[in-house]
Amino acid sequence: MIAQELLDQSSLALSRGTVDRVTHRRADAEWLDAAWADPASRVLVVSAGQALVRDGGDRMDLVFVSPGDAPAAPRLLLGQDDDGVVYFGVSAALPAPDGVAEIRPAYLREAGTLLGDRDAGLFTHAVALANWHDTHTHCPVDGTPTVPDPGGHSTRCPVDGTEHFPRTDPAVIMLVTDPDDRCLLARNAAWPGKRVSILAGFVEPGESAEQAVAREVDEEVRLKVTNVRYVGSQPWPMPRSLMLGFRAEAPAGQDIVVDTEEIAEAFWFSREGLVAAIRAREIALPPPVSIARQIIELWYGGPLPSTWTEPR
Repeated sequence: MIAQELLDQSSLALSRGTVDRVTHRRADAEWLDAAWADPASRVLVVSAGQALVRDGGDRMDLVFVSPGDAPAAPRLLLGQDDDGVVYFGVSAALPAPDGVAEIRPAYLREAGTLLGDRDAGLFTHAVALANWHDTHTHCPVDGTPTVPDPGGHSTRCPVDGTEHFPRTDPAVIMLVTDPDDRCLLARNAAWPGKRVSILAGFVEPGESAEQAVAREVDEEVRLKVTNVRYVGSQPWPMPRSLMLGFRAEAPAGQDIVVDTEEIAEAFWFSREGLVAAIRAREIALPPPVSIARQIIELWYGGPLPSTWTEPR
């Protein structure tokens, strides 16, 4: 058994960040205009979940541009650091790397664990806002094109005056254990043959997160669970989820019955059996950037080897 029940938030790559979001400045058009006019301000250009990074192999750094060099697009206020530098995001075509070999586009899920705390937080924030603006361009009441607010954290309908804010979909992700403290790992029917993870699903309207855990486990593998408990959370803006991590226990006397449509197969793993399966390349765990991997390692008691390779 492991004594620790909560995840260390610093281990969650996309839950990091050091920049003050300065929420009180989002509607301050005068301050925003001054910050945008300041060549010391930094702008992160994101496109379809990608940004330019300087790839140092075991370390990545975001590539920023000045506001004067940024593409024409609604500005997204990301925050201000302790040195007074203001950061913005824009959703537009990525700038050309200008022939610099180590500068290239990278997706958030690829770069997340290799970025420092500041850059991981800025990239996550920018992608989340950009995804929302790219897909929510019209008023849901009357279909009129909406106008972004000065800081990019809401939009307004010019006809009826309604305000609209970024949508976040809560999802639960849970590690289920049996009375022998084995963990349940499953393969989604749409995944490659060796990839496995813990169970997950979206919270439905009128449902608590704990109720969603019990329902999803029952739907996917026909197990009843007890002692549902929270362990941590991580934003997952691909496109707009907040992953709420849980542990749960399945009492004895139950058989796994997969739903076959969403889950292709599911198995119990002891700690020794999990390591053996990984080393034999029989399974591939989720990547380190995911909260799933961190919850599995919390149960295991330390880092695990992996056969996962992030696509570029």
